[in-house]
Amino acid sequence: MRDHQCGSTPVPGNLPLELTRFVGRTAELARLARVLAASRLVTVTGAGGVGTSRLAAHAAARAGVRDGVWRVELAPVRDPELVHHAVVEALGLTDHTTRAPRETLLAHLAERELLLILDGFEHLVDTCASLVTELSCRAPGLRVLAVGRRPLEVAGEHLFPLGPLDLDEAAELFVDRAARHGIGLRDDPDVRELCRRLEGIPLAVELAAGRLRALSPAQLLERLDDRFQLLTGGSRDALPRHRTLRTAIGWSHELCTPEERLLWSRLSVFAGWFDLEAAEYVCGGDGLPADDVLDVVAELLAQSLLTREETVTGVRYRMLDTVRAYGADWLEATGDAARLRRRHRDWYVGLATWCELDWFSPRQHEVAARIEAELPNLRLALECCLAEPEGVRLGQYLAGSLWFCWVGCGRLAEGRHWLERAVRLGPEHERSRLKALWVLGHVAILQGDAVPALAALEECRTGAERVASATGRAYAEHRIGCLALVTDDMARAETLLRSALERYREIGELNSNVLMGQVELAMTRAFQGDLPDAVRLCEDVRRVCEDHGERWARGYALYVLAYAAWSGGDPARARELLTDCLDGAHAFGDLLGSVLSIELLALVAATEGDPAEAAVLQGAAAAMWPSVGLPLFGSAYYNAPHELCERAARDQLGDERYEECARQGRSLGREGAVARALGRGGPGVPAALPGPCGPVRPATASPDTHEPAASPTRKGGETAG
Repeated sequence: MRDHQCGSTPVPGNLPLELTRFVGRTAELARLARVLAASRLVTVTGAGGVGTSRLAAHAAARAGVRDGVWRVELAPVRDPELVHHAVVEALGLTDHTTRAPRETLLAHLAERELLLILDGFEHLVDTCASLVTELSCRAPGLRVLAVGRRPLEVAGEHLFPLGPLDLDEAAELFVDRAARHGIGLRDDPDVRELCRRLEGIPLAVELAAGRLRALSPAQLLERLDDRFQLLTGGSRDALPRHRTLRTAIGWSHELCTPEERLLWSRLSVFAGWFDLEAAEYVCGGDGLPADDVLDVVAELLAQSLLTREETVTGVRYRMLDTVRAYGADWLEATGDAARLRRRHRDWYVGLATWCELDWFSPRQHEVAARIEAELPNLRLALECCLAEPEGVRLGQYLAGSLWFCWVGCGRLAEGRHWLERAVRLGPEHERSRLKALWVLGHVAILQGDAVPALAALEECRTGAERVASATGRAYAEHRIGCLALVTDDMARAETLLRSALERYREIGELNSNVLMGQVELAMTRAFQGDLPDAVRLCEDVRRVCEDHGERWARGYALYVLAYAAWSGGDPARARELLTDCLDGAHAFGDLLGSVLSIELLALVAATEGDPAEAAVLQGAAAAMWPSVGLPLFGSAYYNAPHELCERAARDQLGDERYEECARQGRSLGREGAVARALGRGGPGVPAALPGPCGPVRPATASPDTHEPAASPTRKGGETAG
């Protein structure tokens, strides 16, 4: 037998660079690789615990597709409506428009050659089958590797059923896993008989190996035989594989201490990964002191019932789906499931509250990473809230409190899904519903959907007046002012934004939203010809942001200041500010902030006498705008500097050269465009074609040219990436 590992060459996509050690399966791995090379849709099927996910990952890592291998983990997704969101997220896509996620996928995949792994689809089979059928028809370069317990049953599907390990491979796996626990074993008759009784099911073998610290293979075999006899009335022959696995898991359960069994069942309420703090809060108490949870987690890890991973947010744990399902059955049997689900919900509502507050702090990047890691559990908490009438108010609060996730971290479409569900339910004019309404209005503005945005914001304002909510009134007025800003009604926008900022001051509100309101007010002043006042307002925002360690709203203030520097004849200073702005926006996944920075950097390049680079950057921005919305919002105010840059570049390069450079920019992709704009082109991002050099002079003040290239608010407020 040979040990299979992923090669050292990084595989494009989101597969880990180093896959876990892979024992056996030599023939299956080679055969699956051949099938993948010949078929566009392959479904690996097998019972839980048989190793389908691991085999698929190793085969996919060898696929050699041009645009990479991308894995979508569907087991934590409970709502079929979120399948498309999960695929978009796995592919690292961002779309600010009102396009359905399905359309975003089709647009992205149409001309790419990649392998998409749909892992754990069986509870979402109808949605996944429909998605795969449409993607296969409209994306000829796409290959799909589905992994589940049943076929998708769509045309062109090549089934690859996976059975247990043969006896040699199972024994090799047992000895290998024993070594991981510090136990040296040989492939002896007891080991082989144990593996035979476990029918070569990899998960069952690994669970048995987790017991070797306390029991020898012979003792394990004796106890396992007793378990089989109990379940089968004495017949030890030909047990169905799913029953063998459940028997092995049940046997592991019986060998656990009462505290370990209790924690096992309680941890089943989590979706995907969780951290120790969450486990202590949700699972502690009532027979298991919170202070003891760490020790019990360590025991479950030692028995291979939990897995552990080091992440950017710290150490996190996960229970395999088959093990989790067994624990969930036990939890239901104890009658404690509803209480545990409420504790899970309460923990994640509290986490969202903390993260919302901490967004206005030096920990913004940590908050963004934490929220990304916790999304499966946050979705589960939202589902729990909105599934019962008594939880709706909390669901509205949770959906609204996550505004920074929807808006600041590039999840507008998913945010709108939850917000629209939340506001349809529950009593009107509750304060939690008012928050969900203004966040919904904000998201709709960012998507360029003005009519629903205004309807939600007017409902929020009316409701706030009815219940005398000064906070609700301020946020509604603020966002209606944003809507006026992006529809070129500068006088009304200024009036509303000034009023909202005054209301914020009266109630003592200071956060990223408030600072963005001041940046938006600065935009109205710039658009009306008062650039010095815009600079004053944004310098104040920058000072407050730096005092509090806030970087997201600060980036938009820097954007306006960069335009002012360019207008004042200091392109070097403008470039410095824009580099800072783009760096931050890209780190947050803020697509709008990124594309606006690139647009203005194109103007700076033209001013510095590099029209070819300006054309490349305009092409790069043009490729990004479809994921944001209407280029430069279809606004005469926002479009004038872009036209100035393009006209100057075309005059110096000629139309043919300009178009060639712009095509080069459009081909860069988002990461390449950002790298190019930041001067980090590298070998994969060639320099622009040389062209005649001649600086573009900053225009004198006029209604057409003395404005920033675009608003720092994609149709109002904080932007999503």
